[in-house]
Amino acid sequence: MIGLELHAQLATRTKIFSGAPTAYGAEANRQASAIDLGMPGMLPVLNERAVRYAIRLGLALDAEVAGRSVFARKNYFYPDLPKGYQISQYELPVVGTGHLDIDLEDGSHKRVGVTRAHLEEDAGKSLHEGFTRMTGIDLNRAGTPLLEIVSEPELRTAKEAVAYMKKMHSLVRYLGICDGNMQEGSFRCDANVSVRPVGQTGFGTRAELKNLNSFRFVERAINYEIERQIELIEDGGAVVQETRLFDPDRGETRSMRGKEEAHDYRYFPDPDLLPLEITTAFIDEVRAELPELPDAKSMRFQQDYGLSGYDAGVLTASRELADYFEAVVAAAGDAKLSANWVMGELSGALNKASLDITQSPVDAATLAGLLARIRDETISGKIAKEVFEAVWNGEGDADTVISARGLRQVTDNSAIEAMVDEAIAANPEQLEQYRAGKTKLMGFFVGQVMKASGGKANPQQVNEVLKQRLDG
Repeated sequence: MIGLELHAQLATRTKIFSGAPTAYGAEANRQASAIDLGMPGMLPVLNERAVRYAIRLGLALDAEVAGRSVFARKNYFYPDLPKGYQISQYELPVVGTGHLDIDLEDGSHKRVGVTRAHLEEDAGKSLHEGFTRMTGIDLNRAGTPLLEIVSEPELRTAKEAVAYMKKMHSLVRYLGICDGNMQEGSFRCDANVSVRPVGQTGFGTRAELKNLNSFRFVERAINYEIERQIELIEDGGAVVQETRLFDPDRGETRSMRGKEEAHDYRYFPDPDLLPLEITTAFIDEVRAELPELPDAKSMRFQQDYGLSGYDAGVLTASRELADYFEAVVAAAGDAKLSANWVMGELSGALNKASLDITQSPVDAATLAGLLARIRDETISGKIAKEVFEAVWNGEGDADTVISARGLRQVTDNSAIEAMVDEAIAANPEQLEQYRAGKTKLMGFFVGQVMKASGGKANPQQVNEVLKQRLDG
């Protein structure tokens, strides 16, 4: 039984209750204001954009958006929590029950319930590297706005959990409410895991896996925890409710502390913040700002471009990739060819170079120019890969590379006929075998002609002429 708590850092320029900046990478403790530190006499003021972003997610999840929600103080003591409490929401969150539909590896779909999404401020950060027998505290992150998104415990495997997390990651980026940078901690996960014997109702005792910041770590941590709990129970032991950390180097979870219950935090309404009241008019205003969402975009790609569900899903995984693809199609005019090249050659090169689509050295117009040369048969698909590599390496656009390297495709039928006749004359033994019924040798003759042409002969014409000659 798996439930995820996802923490999305909202992409506001300032903190949730102060005007201090939220930019990543500043020198330690240079972005912590007196309000963030809870100094005497300092009063928090709610960031309207953070509320707007929370509502965006609520609408995208088809969730209840509360007309009235309340901020509470969550009391606990930790070195990087300067006030001794965290301003959060408890009983009355801004976003109530909703759902997210996910696609599974076997092609099936699953609807996962979302319990709530509430606004809260982040704590600071404890630093251990570079310190001897002490801990450094960086409070730059204190007060950064977070949206905590809590799922129902309806996930059953680590792969389902990852599929849900990836879909939510894509959604918050589409909505423009979170940059999704997991290395910087902008999007992270706590996973609650429990097991129960087949046929048993109710829940087992859960363990919380804290601060998982990659999809791979989430999958590995959950799988380890499932096996750990099963082995413990089958050996006659009992799972204890606790918070555990995942050690990626050892591939295991280890106990961090006993898991607190809500009453341990002594929640009470924050006396410095009025209840948050949201009007229907404000919700409608936010609704009008919503972009086309991933599921709707995927369906449109299938309908407008004739793509398969799988291809549409891949191309709409990120808003930037979807925009790139549509720009290529608009210029190249062939959706299937564009999809194949964006998902194939381009994505392969980006992965190899560890680049995001926004960092691609080949822009959409340049790739479309290359595809145009395939469509007008200036070059073959095979030669196009050589051209793409040269374009990727900065040798110019497709036309420049084709001219500089002399890669224009041979389409002169008489020239192709001459190469075919030469290949047949040079291989009488294979000719005899072909005519005796070994028709698979057609591929051999095609290879000989393509080799003689330096890969430039039009493959379709080569096949047509060879068939005429060999079967004649």
